[in-house]
Parts: sequence; structure tokens; C-alpha cells
Amino acid sequence: MTINYFEPISRGWNRMVKALFKPFDISKWFVVGFTAFLANLLDSDGGSGYSRLKDDNNIDFNELFEFPLIARDWLLENISWAILILFGIMLIFALIILLTWLSSRGKFMFLDNVIHNRALIAKPWYEFKKEGNSLFLWRVAFGFICFFIFIMLAVVFFVTAYDFYDGELVGQSPVLYIIGFVLLVLMVIIVIAYISRFLEDFVIPIMYKYNITATEAWKSFLPLFSKYWLYFILYGLLIFFMAILVFIAIVFLGLFTCCIGFIFLIIPYISSVITLPISYFFRSFSVEFLEQFGPDFKIFPDEEIAAAEKMV
Repeated sequence: MTINYFEPISRGWNRMVKALFKPFDISKWFVVGFTAFLANLLDSDGGSGYSRLKDDNNIDFNELFEFPLIARDWLLENISWAILILFGIMLIFALIILLTWLSSRGKFMFLDNVIHNRALIAKPWYEFKKEGNSLFLWRVAFGFICFFIFIMLAVVFFVTAYDFYDGELVGQSPVLYIIGFVLLVLMVIIVIAYISRFLEDFVIPIMYKYNITATEAWKSFLPLFSKYWLYFILYGLLIFFMAILVFIAIVFLGLFTCCIGFIFLIIPYISSVITLPISYFFRSFSVEFLEQFGPDFKIFPDEEIAAAEKMV
């Protein structure tokens, strides 16, 4: 079996061009773009941070380690604010759950439109209810596991850092500890990123093809991964590299339009429509790559069947 990377890229690109530009139909862009918007509701994130240094450039560890106690005392003294903060956290949690449910169903809607080169909303929304709900439950469980892992890592880091600060770990190098901890966190992030990538690109198409649950689809994919693991690892690196190129291209296009393009890109639904060729290509490419592993993973219909479906 010959596994190729460039042929699936070429076929995925051709499918995107044919679906979105031959002919160009703006109404189709808005419909398919809506399903892409639903599918990618929680796929973009960001953050910012900073480190406050003292005048002598030494980190104020006292404030760092005393912050939990200060926060606890402040909350006990301001019960009304504590209740409001708790309500806000619960509201954010509920919103994340809702968006996860919507995007789980949306992923099948967008995939269905890509597979069959059509623009539908209602039909795939109801048709893939079971698969969408299964994906939703799997993602929620996986999210809780990831959250718990990072909480545990944070606890271990602060406890050990406090031991260094308090002098209980005499003779051990904090620099080596920090380097080791950073490498551990990086490894955890890479593993989580690969699991998320494989879920999106391979497990969901398998669920789509066989109308099975997320757990059953993972059972189908994992033997394939164990046999061809190197190809899938390289696939993840290729996706990462292409994502960087896309990001650079978007930045240049935004600057070329005197930042007007950035204004449209911060509008969620409109940005999904504008970047639809990108989403469409990556969705097509992942399925084309998966199909190389045998007829059991054949998802795109034959040309004759696709033509007949468009006439119905």
C-alpha cells in the first residue's frame, strides 16, 4: 500500500475549486459557510499573558504563592461578588456545553455537504442526530479529562515551586525542574492536539460512513493507526505546517487590504464564509488522505453516484 500526501492535497484542492468556483454561487457559499461556522464554533482560541517583574528584575514569589489565600479572603469578605463570579463561571460553562453540542452536529452537516458537493442545512441536521450527540458526549468527556490533567499539572508545579522557594528541595536545580516540567507540558499538549486532530479528520468521517458512535469509530481507527502510525504522525505535522502557511497568507491579505480584511474576519459567520475555501479544502484533504487506507474507508461517492444525487 502506497500512502501519498501530495495526491490527496491535489484532489482536495480540486474538489474545493469545483464545489465553490465552478460555478461560483454566492448562495451556496452562505449555506455551506453556515455549516462550516457551526462545525468550527470552538476550534479557535487565544489568550494573552504577562509577567510582572520587580524593579530588580526578580519575580515577586511572595505575591504569587500568597495569591490563593488573598483571593479566598477577598471572596469571604465579598459574598455578593463571590456569588456573582460563581454564577458567571456556571454561565460560561453552560455556554461552552451548548456550543460543543451545536458544533458536534455542525461537523456532520459540513462534512455531508463536502462529501456530496451540496448545500443543505435541515436534512443533515436531523439525519446525523445520533452521531452528533455521540460526538458531543465524547468531546465533553475528553474536555473534562484534559481539564483535570492541566489542573493536576498546575498543582504539581506550584507545590514543587513552593518547596524550592521554601528551601525544602536543597541541592536540586530549579532550572532543570522547570525545563523538565515545560517538556512534560509540551508533550501533553502535543498528545492532546493529535487526539483532537485525529478525531476531527478521521474518526468523524468513519462515524459518518458507518453511522456509528464515536467510541466505535475510535475502535475502527486505532488498529489502522497502530499499523501506520508514522504516516499519521507525519500527517499531523503536515497539517500544522499548512496551518502556519494559511495564517501567514491571511495576515498578508489583511495587511494588503489596509486591515479592512481583518474587520470582516472578526465577524464569526462572515469570516466562515470568507475562509470557506480553506475549511473546504482541509475537510476534503483529510477524507482523501483517509481513503488511501482501503475500501473500508472509502467515503466520497463515485462520480456517477454523485451526479445522480445532484439530480435528485
